[in-house]
Amino acid sequence: MNSILARALLAALALPAFVVGCATAPSDAELTAKADATLKASFREQGQAKLDRLDQDDTQRTCSAYAGKPLPKEVAQRIEQANLAAIRWPADGRYIGDWKTGEKIAQEGRGMQYSDDPKGPVGANCYACHRLAPQELSYGTIGPSLYQFGKLRGNTEDTRKYAYGKIWNADAYNACTNMPRFGHRGILTEAQVKDLVALLVDPESPVNK
Repeated sequence: MNSILARALLAALALPAFVVGCATAPSDAELTAKADATLKASFREQGQAKLDRLDQDDTQRTCSAYAGKPLPKEVAQRIEQANLAAIRWPADGRYIGDWKTGEKIAQEGRGMQYSDDPKGPVGANCYACHRLAPQELSYGTIGPSLYQFGKLRGNTEDTRKYAYGKIWNADAYNACTNMPRFGHRGILTEAQVKDLVALLVDPESPVNK
């Protein structure tokens, strides 16, 4: 749930109780339940976009509760530990795929919208938040530049594993990050995550030129 929208809904729902008097004010749990119900009533399912997208897991609920406020160190550690434990590492022990396929995934922004074909391509849309290669004229700056990722960090097993885990579930390394949990949420497959790792670390990849 969008935390700003949720706060607005909670404020609107609390206003009548404030007018009547503090003695009749609903609890936070009741307000949250009403906000959830109001949000779900405002959306309708269409195509592959189902209402379950509005359901939050423990990490999302905690991050929403602290939106706009400092995240306590112990809470951040709890979120990171829980998400690190939830990463599904490759059964074959390999963290790298094909960088050329990874470049296509990084460029692709389709896949999860209601209007997209569920059988069609699914991408990570990496350039919406990161710079990856010098030839890109337009890229996002929400996330750090990944240009020369492999040159700076090396193409080691540890670097590959870190990149795989970060793409699979970014909250395992940075609690309440804006980066999607691509593998954890089923946006990308294991093979796709491996291909993106290759894009980041392979010396022949445009990222490292």
